[in-house]
Amino acid sequence: MTDPAIDVLLVEDELFIALDLQETIEEAGFHVIGPCATVVEAEEAILRYEARFAAAVLDVRLADGAVFPAADRLHAAGVPLLFHSGHADDAALRQRYPSAMVCPKPSAPDALATALRRCAGQRRAA
Repeated sequence: MTDPAIDVLLVEDELFIALDLQETIEEAGFHVIGPCATVVEAEEAILRYEARFAAAVLDVRLADGAVFPAADRLHAAGVPLLFHSGHADDAALRQRYPSAMVCPKPSAPDALATALRRCAGQRRAA
């Protein structure tokens, strides 16, 4: 059974990074949905869980293209976005998703956990 108050969608196509992120997310007190390695997998998870997530942690470049179609759906559903990418243009992301947070790769686990808790707090405050 899932709980939208603690479920975090993880979209990351690099296996070892995804495993590290999953551990960090779980240690921060959340439950991971994913990891999704492609935009297609991410969109399937968004539909399956009806975009009911506390937050989403997204890499920008995935195996099948940029994450933006999935990010747009999540943003439209009010899901707080945390971009974790080595290829992110902070200014462009903030323009497209004004409330999104951006953590560059690599990020220290505690910094990422703090950012994730802030993101999830946005959802609870809304």
